Amino acid sequence: MSECTHDCSSCSSNCSSREKQQSMQIPANALSEVKHVIGVVSGKGGVGKSLVTSMLAVLLQREGYKVGIMDADITGPSIPKAFGMHSVEVYGDDNGMIPPSTTTGIDVMSVNLLLGSDETKPVIWRGSIIAGTVQQFWKDTIWNADVLLVDCPPGTGDVPLTVFQTMPLDGVVIVSSPQDLVSMIVSKAANMASMMNVPVLGLVENMSYVKCPDCGKEIKVFGESHIEEVAQKFNYDLLARIPMDPKLSALVDRGMIELMENDYMDHAVQTIIEKLKLEQPSAN
Repeated sequence: MSECTHDCSSCSSNCSSREKQQSMQIPANALSEVKHVIGVVSGKGGVGKSLVTSMLAVLLQREGYKVGIMDADITGPSIPKAFGMHSVEVYGDDNGMIPPSTTTGIDVMSVNLLLGSDETKPVIWRGSIIAGTVQQFWKDTIWNADVLLVDCPPGTGDVPLTVFQTMPLDGVVIVSSPQDLVSMIVSKAANMASMMNVPVLGLVENMSYVKCPDCGKEIKVFGESHIEEVAQKFNYDLLARIPMDPKLSALVDRGMIELMENDYMDHAVQTIIEKLKLEQPSAN
């Protein structure tokens, strides 16, 4: 037997240390009521995780579920901008922080809501502080959600590891793009989910194509997609292929993502509802 390095992520032995590693979850705020937690992840940046998170939140809210978004991308928070949450203040007391709500009632917690009115102010923190902030977003925020979506930063570093280890994830959605390195990108996120024993709910390909406004032809800007092959390789569901849509981009830029009218993520939402066996929301 090789000498223990105390790094359970690189070890396949089921020793007592590994058992402890698997029980690092921290409790939510005592006043929180969260039924399901879903992470939105990727192996690299710039693929549109925040867009996918926002679209999932909007569509789940339209289905009647109470939805929250934890913006765990501390150094690159973009969720508040997508929902037009400018100069919004976070209130709280000794019991915890109250996440402000969007126009349609989606609760949001993001570092951009805590840093004042200057949205361009950079967050220059070390990894341990960033990971600690994400933990605070979980344990110090009073969440009331049927589904809490966690918008993770790219890669497999401190913050995604913190989310995987300390929160009761029901599953993750992996976001990718059509470039040739898609298999490597998905593999990184898929292997991390496997090592952390977190189910993968499916794949979403963003920037999949551009539809010609005149003839309706789909133009593959990044070449032919390999997402179906990758989904088959890992035995994952292909949840959605989102095109490069100027109308959608404009809504995000204007902070009006809640007004989107498209069916790009409809199949994804229905699949997630079925996989997690979400209870039908009660009528108001």
